[in-house]
Amino acid sequence: MKPRVPSTTAAAAAQRGAALIIGMVMLLLITLVVTAAFNLSGANLKAVGNLQTRNEAVAAANRAIEAVATSLLVVPGEDGTPSLTPPQGTVSMVDINNDGVNDYTVTVAPPVCVRATKAVDSGGGGAAGPGGITGGASSSGSGLAALPDQYNAVWDISTTVTDTTPGATGTTTSVRQGVRALLNKAQFEALCAPPPAAPAEPAPASP
Repeated sequence: MKPRVPSTTAAAAAQRGAALIIGMVMLLLITLVVTAAFNLSGANLKAVGNLQTRNEAVAAANRAIEAVATSLLVVPGEDGTPSLTPPQGTVSMVDINNDGVNDYTVTVAPPVCVRATKAVDSGGGGAAGPGGITGGASSSGSGLAALPDQYNAVWDISTTVTDTTPGATGTTTSVRQGVRALLNKAQFEALCAPPPAAPAEPAPASP
């Protein structure tokens, strides 16, 4: 009797459809990889766009702060004396790319005098003030000894930038910057002098 040989037809029947399953699995994996790459590229594009918007907003804020700092307490009155009017807040429209369309609205809060130290003609430095802000005396030989009652004042300028580009979401960015200005005694007393201390309440009489 001849030995029984396995039929090739039965082996082929057992493997029927394996190539199709493997192909579908590979197609699924490729689809997942392409989808992940697409999502990653979209997220990177959004991140770059947000970074560009933030940088433009900071540039717009710096432009407005520079304008405020330039005009801070240096505009004299009609008689030529420095202004004693407290600096006011401003609102400005900025066209960052010069295309004729306003891109950002910059709202500048009224500058706040953080501290002021008397300027003297010495080589020493000043002490640290509120919030860790340091104001130093002028360097030796500057000639400030001939200018009586001059004060180095540190001002805090806060801005809020709103994206007004057509189609934008109105995102806001806050920027703060410190500016130092030289004041005379009248300006110091009007703008930076601390308010007078409240009188102490009398102690209750003992029974």
